[in-house]
Amino acid sequence: MRGAAMRLNTAVRGFVVVVLSVSVVQSPDGWGVTYTSTQICAVKGSTVEIKCSYTYPSWIYGQTYKTYQTTKVQMELWFTKGTNHNPVDLKSDSDYTGRVEYRSNQKDCTLRITELRESDSAVYKFRFITNQQGGSYTGSPGVTLTVTDLQVQVITSQHGQDGTQVQLKCHSSCLPDHPSYVWMKNGQVILRETSSTLRYSFFPEDNISCALKGHEEFPSPSVYDPKPPSVSVSPSGEITEGSSVTLTCSSEANPAATYVWYKRNSQPLSKNSQLILSSIQSSDSGEYYCSAVNKLGSKRKSITIDVKYAPKLPSVSVSPSAEIVEGSSVTLTCSSDANPAASYTWYKEDEDSLKTSGHNFTISNIRPEHSGSYYCVAHNNRGTHNSTLQLTVVAGAGTLEAAGVTAAVLLPVIFFSVFLWIQKKRMSKEPVKSEDRANNREQCLPDQRQPEEQDDLQYTSIHFSNNQADPLYSNIRAAQPHRHMQEQEVTEYTAVRFNRGSAAKRDRSQETGESPCALYSTVNKTR
Repeated sequence: MRGAAMRLNTAVRGFVVVVLSVSVVQSPDGWGVTYTSTQICAVKGSTVEIKCSYTYPSWIYGQTYKTYQTTKVQMELWFTKGTNHNPVDLKSDSDYTGRVEYRSNQKDCTLRITELRESDSAVYKFRFITNQQGGSYTGSPGVTLTVTDLQVQVITSQHGQDGTQVQLKCHSSCLPDHPSYVWMKNGQVILRETSSTLRYSFFPEDNISCALKGHEEFPSPSVYDPKPPSVSVSPSGEITEGSSVTLTCSSEANPAATYVWYKRNSQPLSKNSQLILSSIQSSDSGEYYCSAVNKLGSKRKSITIDVKYAPKLPSVSVSPSAEIVEGSSVTLTCSSDANPAASYTWYKEDEDSLKTSGHNFTISNIRPEHSGSYYCVAHNNRGTHNSTLQLTVVAGAGTLEAAGVTAAVLLPVIFFSVFLWIQKKRMSKEPVKSEDRANNREQCLPDQRQPEEQDDLQYTSIHFSNNQADPLYSNIRAAQPHRHMQEQEVTEYTAVRFNRGSAAKRDRSQETGESPCALYSTVNKTR
């Protein structure tokens, strides 16, 4: 290796930096290959030429024929794959189809590659084959080609009302700082012959790139803020409670975007492009946001998650909520949290038939036989759930009024019958003397004379009067009627007279001034 030097070289269609310029590889017997450079850096998309020259003996003494034979070159080729003795010719390599060309002129060899790709970065070797037996040679170690892409680096950025203030740098992994750069916005040149750095007020939708002066056709990729993100959900079908769901966010941006997932009014849920919701619940339904961010700006996109689930435990209620009185109207209501919305059916316990369908079940003119357990079934295509309600009906005001009237009528009759029975029993046990009977008969009989055979007759008189009852009256009062019954109060008196009495009773009656012959029973009834 000799004659090493540093210099710049411009290829036919692109910018090329030749780093190590002269490399000679030669064997002692006159065989050899000399490369113009062993290190080449080229810009992506440009054209590069790799040059070399080779030598070989002009003639070789042939051992077979014992004569000298002139050497002739039969084949020249370049390769990156295979071995020195079994190479793959670039012209037959599918990766280079239509992009390579060999140029040879009196032991000068040149490889021309167009439309350079970053994948073209490799070590290239030249090989030639002559007519001599064993007369072939490969130049090693070859030429290292590095295809680079200019990059705009964002050094600093500061967001403000007047856009984002940025400092940019045009950079390559193998190119040295070039004295002249071109900066472009949206493909149009904005600055010429400037340094590799640029201070700029960046706004959304700006696309900034750089290129080497004179090679504007090979600009760097543009830098720009994130485009509106694309969001997706997997699986893409119906989302059911308990399943696992993955949300994915992607955005075109340079520099590459970072991502943040969050739900409305919540802390960040994920700082990756994906948000995984394992065993998703109904509470996870709602709107989710993905924010794509780089140094030049940010964009966000939302997606709505709708989790399907079976009805929850239904809530049942009754209206009116007070005591249920016979004859009134009652409405039972059922509701349940479900997605999709639940349908409702009503049943009564121990009855197979459906009562009704819908949120509400109304019973008009309710009766005691309507008492019992009712249950509501909430159902959708994800499942069912039911809840029970106990209904108790009490007797109405009409029934109580009828019972009160019946008691008011029957009680006086019962008490009066009992009173008569007691008096009769008392008289049957008391002996009555004939003289007392006579006296009693005189005092109790009317003025007209009655036959003797009627001494044992008993007289009963019933009087109706509005006067105050005597002290010996027995009074019975029926149950107080309802206020709406505004009828005149009537007092009925019943006087029962017995034609018997003892001397003691006569003496007592004389002292009190009462008649010994009369017993009075009074029944008061208020209507």
